[in-house]
Amino acid sequence: MTSLTVKRLGTQDENFWSEMDQLLAWDSVSDDQVSGAVKEILTNVRRRGDEAVVGYTNKFDRMSVESMAVLEISQESMKEALQRIPEDERKALEFSTQRLFDYHEHQRAESWSYTEADGTMLGQKVTALDKVGLYVPGGKASYPSSVLMNAVPAKVAGVREIIMVVPTPDGELNDMVLAAAAIVGVDRAFAIGGAQAVAALAYGTETVPQVDKIVGPGNIYVATAKGMVFGTVGIDMIAGPSEILVVCDGETNPDWVAMDLFSQAEHDEDAQSVLLSPDAEFLDKVQASIDKLLPEMERSELIRKSLGARGALIHCQDLNEAAKVVNYIAPEHLELSVGDPDELLENIRHAGAVFMGRYTAEAVGDYCAGPNHVLPTSRTARFSSPLGVYDFQKRSSLIMCSEAGASFLGGYASTLARGEGLTAHARSAEYRIKK
Repeated sequence: MTSLTVKRLGTQDENFWSEMDQLLAWDSVSDDQVSGAVKEILTNVRRRGDEAVVGYTNKFDRMSVESMAVLEISQESMKEALQRIPEDERKALEFSTQRLFDYHEHQRAESWSYTEADGTMLGQKVTALDKVGLYVPGGKASYPSSVLMNAVPAKVAGVREIIMVVPTPDGELNDMVLAAAAIVGVDRAFAIGGAQAVAALAYGTETVPQVDKIVGPGNIYVATAKGMVFGTVGIDMIAGPSEILVVCDGETNPDWVAMDLFSQAEHDEDAQSVLLSPDAEFLDKVQASIDKLLPEMERSELIRKSLGARGALIHCQDLNEAAKVVNYIAPEHLELSVGDPDELLENIRHAGAVFMGRYTAEAVGDYCAGPNHVLPTSRTARFSSPLGVYDFQKRSSLIMCSEAGASFLGGYASTLARGEGLTAHARSAEYRIKK
């Protein structure tokens, strides 16, 4: 096996920031061929409902079913899967679920109001969404953790019904995915995937209920479909490849850091793993650890491609400068593998999730720490947040004028409305002004 030399950059290099832009660049927009195929699928499902979903499922997932009834996964099937999986897996799923519930309970927003001196009441009513669609990837890999991460905040928010879709190529159901659905309380589930599943959730069919929001990761066809149905339904985000940025002062075991970089690189060849350190010798040690540990990894080729194409070991002047680079990258996962992570955190503004200290591996956040692992990627942490309870709640403004309040506010409303040339607005307010 040939050696892998990860790209080295330095913040003092003349072209550092332009090289950073090239390193971070990732085209999240699907090509015309993908967009055209997805648009056709969405149109057909919208027009033909179940018939189109069954047809696409047979075509893409190599199945031969005749109706959507066959593709619905019963509650009994989910409960049976929970009984079939090994006890240690069941306990791990239950443990993770409980920690997720405990954490997300802190996020729930409550309605509020206040009353002004003249009796006018202003406030906000918080209401959970009615129906949510949960897309769970299937096929080459199964992600029971995605079931938990997406369903738990919806449950805490008070969503009335969760509809899960999961592709089952060749008709193979994954027991851990079904067990996770049973534990968290998924209401209905269907063995469908791809753009046709997104369309079924967005528009509704004779069998699949129309939902209010679609959450969960998928391939480029799923991501493209989610982008196209946004507006008809809400979506969580359009996620790019997984990312990790490790900031280390040079005192952490280099094998630990190398494996942390591997943990994201093994997702796919577009994943990005970056190490930032003021200690140049430490970067050399991590490179040596990469060379030592890579041959023993089961996904060594994926890791090799990812680190070779999008990985980097970056030398910076100090941790203050490291924070500036972090804020520019706005990573999905940020490890602060330093002696005083609290001090460094003060300078961090943009990151999806922050893992603090030498002992906090990003991997625990993927499964059982408690916070959500659905995070903003591709620098979107500059303006967006992890999936949470707030994504499944909506807010309605409340206004109730007293007689005195209507008279008081009406004068100002009238003046502003007439200034905009909207006389009906003005007169509507003026009718309630006490003469």
